[in-house]
Amino acid sequence: MSRPASIIGVLGAGTMGAGIAQLACRSGARTLLHDPIPEALHSGAEKLRAGLQREAARGRLSAEEADAAAVRLEAVDSLEAFAPCELIIEAVPERLELKHEIYARLSEIVSEECVLATNTSSLLVTAIAAAASRPERVVGMHFFNPAPLMRLLEVVAGEESSPESLALAHATGEAMGKTVIRASDGPGFLVNRCNRPFGLEALRLAQEQIADIETIDRVCRMQGGFRMGPFELMDLVGVDTGFEISKSFFAQSFGEPRWRPSPITARYVAAGRHGRKTGRGYYTYPPAGEVGAARYRPEDPEPPESDVQRSGEGVIVIAGHGTLAAELREAAGGVGYEIRSPNDPTGGILPALIIDCDRDPPGGQRGSASGERRPDRRGQGRPAPQGGAYLVLCAAGSLGVLDPEGSGVGFHALAPFADARLVELTRNESSSPLAAARAERFFKALGKHVAWVGDAPGLVLGRIVCQVINESAFALGEGVGEARDIDLGMVLGLSHPHGPFEWADAIGLDHVLAVLEALCDEYREERYRPAPALRRLAAAGRLGRASGAGFFDYET
Repeated sequence: MSRPASIIGVLGAGTMGAGIAQLACRSGARTLLHDPIPEALHSGAEKLRAGLQREAARGRLSAEEADAAAVRLEAVDSLEAFAPCELIIEAVPERLELKHEIYARLSEIVSEECVLATNTSSLLVTAIAAAASRPERVVGMHFFNPAPLMRLLEVVAGEESSPESLALAHATGEAMGKTVIRASDGPGFLVNRCNRPFGLEALRLAQEQIADIETIDRVCRMQGGFRMGPFELMDLVGVDTGFEISKSFFAQSFGEPRWRPSPITARYVAAGRHGRKTGRGYYTYPPAGEVGAARYRPEDPEPPESDVQRSGEGVIVIAGHGTLAAELREAAGGVGYEIRSPNDPTGGILPALIIDCDRDPPGGQRGSASGERRPDRRGQGRPAPQGGAYLVLCAAGSLGVLDPEGSGVGFHALAPFADARLVELTRNESSSPLAAARAERFFKALGKHVAWVGDAPGLVLGRIVCQVINESAFALGEGVGEARDIDLGMVLGLSHPHGPFEWADAIGLDHVLAVLEALCDEYREERYRPAPALRRLAAAGRLGRASGAGFFDYET
């Protein structure tokens, strides 16, 4: 096991550079901080010392530890002062020609054993290393902003990065208190790559008017458990910044359809709506410090209250064998509904609602995870909808495909259902008002709000999350990172409620594939093609927690 670097140079004293230098000081390393702009160097050093004092005030460090860390900082006025460093972490603007100039110069100053690390988030480590005399000593150390607070560090291997260089970077990251994950070089590395669909699929949903921006964000927060919806997050990062990253991804991949930038973003950037920093993006923000100004969005509501007995709709039929069907039965039974299967005798009692969680398109058009055609299950072993009170899960297709000219209403939700505070509903011209009203009352009785959205496989959250899982499966299959590193990265680096593979195993890989295959069938776009790694697991019967194995193994 490699030891951490004891002398660390940090090049660039901006927000990221100062934060990384603060971590280096705190880890016990002698830390040299340089910026070619004297004012920036002075400001960065002051920010670093202030950051250490804030950590002490919050109990993360003792006062003595903060003072000792500050003593380890040396603000230096030239690159030549980096000569004794064992590790140099570069945090300069994202311009390849600038980085080439720096790496060529550093190669003349430091020893042959010194590791040069880039904090880049958008450029290839391999491309940066090309200017170094020893590219095998160049690695990526991608810190997340704010560096002193975020728990994650990506250590990225370029094409020439040596095992010894990667081990030193890894050990130094752990000494800084980070959870370190490994990634191979490529657009966005691991975390930012796997998160691409969170924003891009939300933009596609808005473009197709499946839901408006506010509804998409509310669905992601209240049903998915995300701290921020995708449009809130894009405003925080900067709409213009996100657009440049999207163009970079698309260019570096030579036109991967999953990474195509959105025309909506292009229009917003052209209009100067760059997000929070300009006061307008996808939302309008009150001026900083304005007293009494309304927030850019209302607070999410508390769970609704309902009484099943007073509703007079106590008998529910739930058809299906998947995870969601089982969770619905448990939730409905827990609040007093009488749950029946399609084959149970009714005793003359007409069910208030028939919920079909296992519907395939008519005619057996949907393929299974193994590539075989599944038979059409419509109406097999279940009662026909009566009175129009029929609810169908929109996983294996849109409502229009699953119940053509029928009177049913569509819905979608993801496991774990107990965590969701909202369920999505959809309808079309032939949907029964009775079914719509009873569906709303049913989910309200379960303590869930509802959001009416347009028709599509997976509706809003299912479509976004299944695409995130799919992108993660592509990254896994391409060897960009390990499954547990991907899950750790998404949770620690981006505050996702679940890692994509943990979530896929909870949902069921058959459910995820059903949504992706339905999108692929209905849109006829490469954008939605399922990842081979996902197909292979499902074909092997590794469908997630319910089967005892998916992306991970589980005790049964």
